[in-house]
Amino acid sequence: MKPKKQIGKFFFGLASLILLFPSLAFADLVWPALYLEQRILSWWAITAGLVAEYLFVRALTRFSIRKSVLATICMNLGSTLIGMALIPLLGIGWEFFPGIFLYKIMGLGTFNPVTWIATCLLAILANTLIETLVVRWTFKTKIGPKGFWWLCAANTVSVGLAFGSFWLLPMMP
Repeated sequence: MKPKKQIGKFFFGLASLILLFPSLAFADLVWPALYLEQRILSWWAITAGLVAEYLFVRALTRFSIRKSVLATICMNLGSTLIGMALIPLLGIGWEFFPGIFLYKIMGLGTFNPVTWIATCLLAILANTLIETLVVRWTFKTKIGPKGFWWLCAANTVSVGLAFGSFWLLPMMP
């Protein structure tokens, strides 16, 4: 199969996942990952992530400027579409294990500092893993363990901004 057809099929499959993602607006039950995901998907967090990740992609892969832009967009499209379902699922997974034990031992509820930190770390790791796989499979380039951790640093920018926005705008319309 031609590479362009593979890329097209890959993104068609990812785009179809948009129908499956959880939304805070439809939730009868909420947990921190649902709130964080909403902020991660905001235009300003995505823009900051694209800029930060472009710099890392350019340095890690030695792609041309054009190919680095394309790789960054593809990586983020993949992590956005898959992350819409994966981040809330990881968050609910945290709630059931180990969160439920932590809550009983420490007498905490769902929205506590430990859960927020775990949610941010899970989001960063999930996005980085997806983006690393997109670079490997779509652009046939391995970035290695060191590159993975550098991409984690880049993803920390967008997730950190999304998380930090709760202090500036606790509830977004």
